Amino acid sequence: MQQRLAVAHRANVPPFHVMDLLAAAGERQRTHGDLVNMVAGQPSTPAPVPVRDAARRALDDDVLGYTVAIGTPELREAIALHHKRFHGLEVDPAEVVVTTGSSGGFLLAFLAAFEHGDRVAIARPGYPCYRNVLTALGCEVVEPETRFQPTVGMLEALDEPVRGLVVASPANPTGTMLMPEELAALARWCEEHGVQLISDEIYHGIEYASPPVHSSAWETSREAVVFNSFSKYFSMTGWRIGWMLVPDRLRRPVDVLTGNFTICPPALAQAAAVAAFTEASYAECDSHVARYATNRALLLEGLPRLGIDRLAPADGAFYVYADVGHLTDDSMAFCHRLLAETGVATAPGIDFDTEAGNRFVRFSFAGAPAEITEALHRLETWLP
Repeated sequence: MQQRLAVAHRANVPPFHVMDLLAAAGERQRTHGDLVNMVAGQPSTPAPVPVRDAARRALDDDVLGYTVAIGTPELREAIALHHKRFHGLEVDPAEVVVTTGSSGGFLLAFLAAFEHGDRVAIARPGYPCYRNVLTALGCEVVEPETRFQPTVGMLEALDEPVRGLVVASPANPTGTMLMPEELAALARWCEEHGVQLISDEIYHGIEYASPPVHSSAWETSREAVVFNSFSKYFSMTGWRIGWMLVPDRLRRPVDVLTGNFTICPPALAQAAAVAAFTEASYAECDSHVARYATNRALLLEGLPRLGIDRLAPADGAFYVYADVGHLTDDSMAFCHRLLAETGVATAPGIDFDTEAGNRFVRFSFAGAPAEITEALHRLETWLP
């Protein structure tokens, strides 16, 4: 008898539930035209004007064929200079790998750094694709109890050692940040103990302290892998372009893997992304961050007035992560009902926390202030 065809076990990972809510939100807008979108983890603004202008020129003038697998030399040089501007870091363009979004970078780094069966720690709550991709690759994901961010003490208290640690600062979904001394302590500990640190820094540039307190893992350890992206601060989610800073020992393996997986990152996005590092682009992006700060203040003041007052510290990114356990123990059903009855779209906490996410909701505040005000008004009339 012919053996029945089956689905590979590695594909048995949870869905990214936010995508289901995004689809439902799109349908709500199509049928009612009244959507207030607080589910999407993306800016509501287009790419900076210089980027769009550069894309038009590239479409008219360039062949847009394959590029070097790890990205064009021009873009890697511009990214290296960006790290000098943001962090005071001296980065060699040879240490930069351009990726198909930061998501493409996760896969490259996890494959290059971890073996099947390796234990990798991540914070809980956290971005679900870390957990799901690591699981699909056969790693054992460890999610110790944290107060939003990992600590050296947490790592030392684990019953078994880990081979890797993934951190994000600012973090999705909480917006919490590691202070420079905290990230430095983690980076030192990982290097001393042979633990591969993966530092997701894609929300750098979107923070609300003055002066800014962001730091990079590479300020302490060049053995870390650092992710960044054009998606968030530069408002370029759909362009699918990101980058990694890669230690020397992983550079050739990552080069080989990315050449096999995607040949190269999208050529048009690479050509246009160079213009993201102009003064005009930085000014435009900083104006978006100022608007996010206004939206953040509206939510942090408005939600407690509605009885939703257990909120994670929204120090960066553009999210408020709220405990709604007094209203529901099923965040997925809560989000679907809120959307169906009010037109306000939010993200369920079950995506981000496999244990307590049933009582949390993520509000994205990347839209216009008028949308935040309208969402609060609708919540006020809907909540019991």
